[in-house]
Amino acid sequence: MANMNPKKNPMPTQDAKVRAHNFNEVATGYSEETAIDEALRCLNCKNMPCVNGCPVNIHIPEFISKVKEGDFEGAYEIISKSSSLPAVCGRVCPQETQCESKCVRGIKGEPVGIGRLERFVADWHNAHADGKVTVPEQNGHKVAVVGSGPSGLTCAGDLAKKGYKVTVYEALHTAGGVLVYGIPEFRLPKAIVAKEVETLKAYNVDIEPNVIIGKTLTIDELFEMGYEAVFVGSGAGLPNFMGIPGESLKGVYSANEFLTRSNLMKAYKDEPETPIMKGGRVAVVGGGNVAMDAARTALRLGAETVYIVYRRSMEELPARKEEVEHAEEEGIVFKLLNNPVEILGYENPDDPRDPRNGFVTGMKCIKMELGEPDEKGRRRPVPVKDSEFVLDVDTVIMSIGTSPNPLIKDTTKGLEVNSHGGIIVNEDGLTSRDAVYAGGDAVTGAATVISAMGAGKVAAKAIDEYLSNK
Repeated sequence: MANMNPKKNPMPTQDAKVRAHNFNEVATGYSEETAIDEALRCLNCKNMPCVNGCPVNIHIPEFISKVKEGDFEGAYEIISKSSSLPAVCGRVCPQETQCESKCVRGIKGEPVGIGRLERFVADWHNAHADGKVTVPEQNGHKVAVVGSGPSGLTCAGDLAKKGYKVTVYEALHTAGGVLVYGIPEFRLPKAIVAKEVETLKAYNVDIEPNVIIGKTLTIDELFEMGYEAVFVGSGAGLPNFMGIPGESLKGVYSANEFLTRSNLMKAYKDEPETPIMKGGRVAVVGGGNVAMDAARTALRLGAETVYIVYRRSMEELPARKEEVEHAEEEGIVFKLLNNPVEILGYENPDDPRDPRNGFVTGMKCIKMELGEPDEKGRRRPVPVKDSEFVLDVDTVIMSIGTSPNPLIKDTTKGLEVNSHGGIIVNEDGLTSRDAVYAGGDAVTGAATVISAMGAGKVAAKAIDEYLSNK
């Protein structure tokens, strides 16, 4: 019998006061009974609008129908035909602006909890499956993938399932890209990412860590090694800064560095090899998901007070609603309609050897108000005259976006990029170089995990067609 409750089954979570001091996952997931009850809210629409909202086109009503029947493994098989990273997507995809935004149940109530059901199905599979997969017969073609983030892993997985011999080259020592260095443990446990990577390895995908394409090897050298096509999914790991005075002071981080040191280098441990400043008063500049991750990580590392400093209002905040709500529940302070103009540092003119010299002591900000819409339709923030004030902080984390690293562009002849450093591609992901494809943040700049996965799928399909015709 259909469940006509207008509201989703709530997602169980840790208590905010408890989770603010640990790195355990915030959301604890549906039970079998709750998952079936939520699945019964699905109307199984014939035109399936939710599928059109999914960048990787998961057959959503079909997998939810399996959940209704209690056939959780059958549901996983349907999801995995379209997605190589279901346990990841169920946790970090912005379903509220994608598949769930198209759900008919959302017209007069809340949409079906598609993301929560995907997470449940993937977790159920990982807890019960034996890890064995059916490896397809090899077709004799070799493809290299640059970067093991969501676009690279998706492209590799789709090609491996078609019989290609795929090698993924990763610059860091651990596979996963932004999934391991950028997203905190409390949102995406690293064991989940490792499990997804191991599944790809079972399909005969090789992972080569500690290889920087453009330095260790070039794109041209990959072709000389016998690869017939290359997919570049190297991400956008070059942090942006504001260009204001004081950004070189001690205690100023990019969100990229701060999160990498915590997530990948385990800086939260005692006496870490790559330490970061802990405790004190922290300001995170920016309003996206990465800013929320940095702020909530700083809190868990022992900060007394953490501020989100954002130049627009709450309505324009680009972070996911769920992440903003979690941050507020945990005690993050939102300083909205404010913008930094200078980072202040300590300087003892009488003693140049004073160990306090060069450290952050505060951040000068100016209040803002919203003016006319900009080219994207958002109201432009305008400084309020004579409204400067100093925010008392000793750590500043800049989270105002990232750009693609120019290393691959600078070492690959004929590879065209746009004014932001993103690799230029056609609708199939093909670059200006023959047999070189690209996707994800290396093309678009920082975007969502699922959009990167969608680009990886598009490129994998195009590479398959290209090599099949060849």
